[in-house]
Amino acid sequence: MSSLRDCGARSVPISALAATLARVPNPEPPTPMTRGTYARLVAVPAIWGGTFIAGRILALAVPPAVGALLRYVVAVAALLVAARWLEGGLPRLTRRQAMGTLLLGATGIFAYNLFFLGALARLPASRTSLIIALNPVVTIATASLLMGERLSPMRWFGVAVALAGVWIVVSRGDVLGSVTGAVGLGELLMFGGVCSWAAYTLVGRRVLAGLSPLAATTWAALWGTGLLALAAAPEFGSLRAADFSPSVLLSVLYLGVLGTSVAFVWYYQAVQRLGASRTVIFNNLVPVFGATFGVLLLGEPLLPSMLLGGAVAVAGVMLVTLA
Repeated sequence: MSSLRDCGARSVPISALAATLARVPNPEPPTPMTRGTYARLVAVPAIWGGTFIAGRILALAVPPAVGALLRYVVAVAALLVAARWLEGGLPRLTRRQAMGTLLLGATGIFAYNLFFLGALARLPASRTSLIIALNPVVTIATASLLMGERLSPMRWFGVAVALAGVWIVVSRGDVLGSVTGAVGLGELLMFGGVCSWAAYTLVGRRVLAGLSPLAATTWAALWGTGLLALAAAPEFGSLRAADFSPSVLLSVLYLGVLGTSVAFVWYYQAVQRLGASRTVIFNNLVPVFGATFGVLLLGEPLLPSMLLGGAVAVAGVMLVTLA
C-alpha cells in the first residue's frame, strides 16, 4: 500500500487512509507501547500486504469496477461502525469539507482502486506490491516540485534509489533493456495507482482541517463508493453467480473489513500512542509482506530481480522518509 505524510499504504492500498493521518500530532512524550499494541502495529502492514493477494483473486474473477465497488460497500459498512464506536458517528460537513472529501473519494477510492485491481488482473500480486513501494517517493517528489516543499540532497538521493529499485523489479533485472519491452499495461495501471494515491495525499493536506482521520476517510469512502457504483453499473449485466466463488467472497470481506476498517483503527491507535515518526517505519514492511504472500499463497515465482529491486526500493523509501 511510506511515511505517514505520504503513505500509501500503503503501502497499500489498500484503503485511502494516509493523507488524513498526516494531521495527527506526535504525542509528547510518546507513551510506552504494550506488547499487544506492537503486535497490532506489525499486523497492519501484514494485512495491507494481504490486500494484494485478495485483490488478485478478486481481479481475476470480476471487472475492476465491480470488484472495487464490492470492496467499498463492505468497507463503508465497517467504517461507519468504527466511526460510531470510536467517535459517536460522523460529523456534518462544511461546503469546503464536502468538496475536499469528494476529491479524496475521487482520487484515493475511485481512481486508486480501479488502477489497483486493473493492475492485479494483469500482474502477479508479488510484482504489483513492489511497484507500490513508490507511493511515498512520488508523493514527496510531487510536493517538492509542485508545492514548493524543500527536500534535502539525501532525500532526493533516496528518491533516485527507490526509482532504481522499482525499475529493477519492472525490468526483471534487465535495467538497460527497452522501456517498451519492460513496461506493459499492468505496470502503467499500477503507476497510475501510485499517482492517484499521491494526489489523494496532497489533497488531504490542504482541505481537511477540522475532520478526524476516521471521519475524513469514511466520508471519502462514501463518495468513492458512489462513483464506483456509477462506473460498475454497465458491468452488472455480464456478471454470473459462478463469478462469486467462496474465495472471491472471502477476498471482498478481507479487503473491506480487515484491509480498510480494522487496519485503519489499529494504525491510528498506534499513531496516537507512539507518534507518526515511529509508526511510519512499519509501513516499509507492506511490499515485503505483499511479495512474500504472493509467493507462498499464490505460488508466484520469486525472481532474483524482485529480491534485489525490492530491497533497493525499500532502502530508498527509508532514506526519503527518515532523512
